[in-house]
This record gives sequence, C-alpha cells and structure tokens, in this order.
Amino acid sequence: MSYFQMLTVSARLRTQAVILLLLMFLANTAIHAQSLPPEVSRAWDKTGLPDTSLSMVIEEVGGARLAALGSGDLKNPASVMKLLTTWSALSELGPDYVWRTAFLMDANAVVNDNGVLSGPLYLRPSGDPLFLLQDLWRLMRELRLRGINQISDIVIDRSKFGDIATNPGDFDGKGDRPYNASPDVLMVGFGAVRLVFTPDLGNKRWRAFIDPPIAGVEIDSNVRYRSGSCRSGPQVSFETITTGDQVRFRISGEATGACGEFDFYRLAFSQSDFSAKALKSMWTELGGQMTGTVKEGAIAPDAIPLAAHESPPLAEVIRVVNKSSNNVMTRVLLLTIASELGQRPATVAGGVKTVLQTLMSQGIDTDGIVIENGSGLARGSRISADQVAQMLQMAWRSPAMPEYVSSLAILGTDGTLRRRLRGDARGYAHMKTGALRDARAIAGYVLSQTGKRYVFVSLVNDPQAFKARDFENQVVDWLTSR
Repeated sequence: MSYFQMLTVSARLRTQAVILLLLMFLANTAIHAQSLPPEVSRAWDKTGLPDTSLSMVIEEVGGARLAALGSGDLKNPASVMKLLTTWSALSELGPDYVWRTAFLMDANAVVNDNGVLSGPLYLRPSGDPLFLLQDLWRLMRELRLRGINQISDIVIDRSKFGDIATNPGDFDGKGDRPYNASPDVLMVGFGAVRLVFTPDLGNKRWRAFIDPPIAGVEIDSNVRYRSGSCRSGPQVSFETITTGDQVRFRISGEATGACGEFDFYRLAFSQSDFSAKALKSMWTELGGQMTGTVKEGAIAPDAIPLAAHESPPLAEVIRVVNKSSNNVMTRVLLLTIASELGQRPATVAGGVKTVLQTLMSQGIDTDGIVIENGSGLARGSRISADQVAQMLQMAWRSPAMPEYVSSLAILGTDGTLRRRLRGDARGYAHMKTGALRDARAIAGYVLSQTGKRYVFVSLVNDPQAFKARDFENQVVDWLTSR
C-alpha cells in the first residue's frame, strides 16, 4: 500500500469514528428525551450533571411508570438507605414493639433500714435507640422511691449485642459529632453531652455549662457577647481536646444576647464510658451514694426486677429516625432486628442479612444491594431507584402503611423537608432525603392536587451532586400540580 493510500484509509477511519460517536450521542439524546417528560427533562438538564449520575423512577402508586432514567443503576443512596432498615423493622417487629431497660437485684439481696442495697445493682439494657437522659433519671428515681439510698457496683449485661463499637472518627475525621456516634446496647441520650450557652444580660456575657454534668468534661468558652437585635444565629467554632479521660471543649466566636440561649451536642467519650459516667452522675444528683464501680457482667436468671422503663412503640421511634435522619438510632435498629430474629449476640452483618432476607421474602429484587450499616452514613452503600421504588410500592400495600408513611418527613412542614417548597406544594409529599459529599437522594410518596399519588425516587452520585436539590424540588412541584 502506497503512502497516499495509507493516508486515504486513515482519513476514512477517522470519519467513520466521528460518525459513530455522533450516532451514539444522538441515540443517547433520543433515549433521554423519550424516557423523561419535558418538565422532568428540563429540570434535569438545568443541573448540568451527566445522565449516568442519575438513577430515577417516577410511577403511580400501584400504577404505570411515568419516567425513568438509569433506574437499574446501583448508586449510593446516602440516608435514603434508612428506608430499608425502618421498613424491615416495621415488617418484622410490628409497630407496637418496645424496648425494655430494667434494674434488678439478686434474689437474696435486701435493702436495710438505712437504704443500703446488699449485693450489686444489675442493669439489663435491650438496645433502646431512644433512651434519653430523662428516661434514665426517671428509672433511677424509681430506685430512690423504693428506699434505696446506697449501692455498690452497677453490673451491666451487654450480651444482647456483640462487639459492634465503632470509632466515631473513621467516617470523616469528625469524631466529636453526634451523627458519627457508635451504636451500643446501652445508649444514653445518643451518647452526647449538651453544651449550653445562656446570656447574662446584666453583665453582657455568656455563661456556659454542660448537661449532664459529667466528670472529666470541661468548657473553655471564649464566646463574645454581641449587643443589639437578633439578626443571626451564633457564629462559633469548636475544638475538642482529649487528654486521657479528660475532654475539654474550646469554643470561640460571638453570639447576640437578644437571641437567647443556644446549645450544641458533642461526643466526649465512648458509649460505654459515657453511660457509666451518666449513671454515676445521675445517681449522685438524686441524692444517692455509690461505693463501687460500673462494670460489665452477667445477671443471674432468678434476679428480681426493681424498676423498668419501656420505650415508645416502634411506630413512634421510626418517626424520629426518618424525620430527623438519625444515624445511630438506625444502626441500633439494625442490630435489634438481628437480635429479635434469633441472632444473639447481634452483629451488623447479621442485621444486614436479616434486612435482605425480609426484602426478598416480599418479592423485592435485592441483587447488588450493599447495606454497610443500615443508616446510609457509608461510602460503599449501593441500591438502585428500581429497588427503592419496589419497596415503597410494597410498603404502600402493607397493613403497616400508615405507620411507615407517617414516619417520613412532610414537605415544607417538618424533618429534613421543613424548608422545602412551602408554597402550594406544602404538605403534599412524605419523603426521605439523603446527602453525602458525592451523593444526593430523595425517595417517597407525592400526592397530586387532583388526588393521584406517585412514588418518586432520585439517586444522584457525582462530585457536584448538590446541584440535584433544585431538580428534586422541581419534580416534586410538577407532580403535585398534575
């Protein structure tokens, strides 16, 4: 072949390649245009994100599909993953399931005339994800009402869960943030201390204190007092300094006194250390004495119950989980499912297996689903819009539908949707949102003003996934007006 013939062949190949690429582009454009209604297509195009970043489904509840794009593609759903965990819990445990936290004593133990309990005080937690400080206070007050003034050791039975503790700093390096809290069988107030700042109007300064008052925790406050009307919230920065068993929160910045008291929540210790310190602190606050320590151990089968606390029913608990997108509550819920379905001690892997088995038994495709911890606070979680939509359709047909739907945030009203679409669309959607560094997601039910109801799922994975927020709003607004 001559040199000129080679040039001719090369030019022909380049031309064919350009034509092929053009045909592929036109084909993809045609697919995009055919699969999306004009309103949805325009809204998505405004994001500037590639189609490959989106896994989306829009369909009538119990009816036809209106639109889909990449609906079978596996994406990181961020906190939308909580929909699977809460639905599985509702399916397996029932809306009236409760957690019980109880104090017990040995069968031969006595309380003498001075209120001294002979033998240890036992504590049997059950993994209550909503066991708050006030619940612990009431439970310990019950002991005081029964004439117990002095205790020796508090022995906690942690056998219901296995070794499930995590390092709160592993996910993003922010180990003092409550959203990173580790799950635990005894989780008191999510394991977080409250740092409270109250204005001293007369002296024009801020007073800071810790709730509950925990030994080893201090506040080093340098928050400047700003006079004038309240126009913005506090502008402060945090530094957490840990030295052995001592934690110091160093806070600086400024805040306007006219705005009133404000607070922040931070992690100071592991869940087990925090619960031990809270037990000691609260018992002292109630006027009791403690001569021993808090430790782990077994409880005798014939131990006698002294006082117990029951959580709100599961239907109420999942409202807190989904509306506020509480990560550690979801992780404890995952472990509870495993524990109640026969795995003792419960593990995360066992909880994941149970959730997938529950979904499979309901006819939901679980191929490729990756559930790292049940909360969605994970980089490796994966699911498709098709699979989320299948689950939402199944949930709608279930007798537990009212409890499940009511657990979702209401558009423009509460939870993570309280600031979204407060106009005519307000109240017309119950949905779960999710957001991570490279992921943006929303899923749930949208009611149109003509009475039709839709399932809408959008999972976006891209370094600029935050651009999908307006897309979500426009699609929801469009559906409510249909």
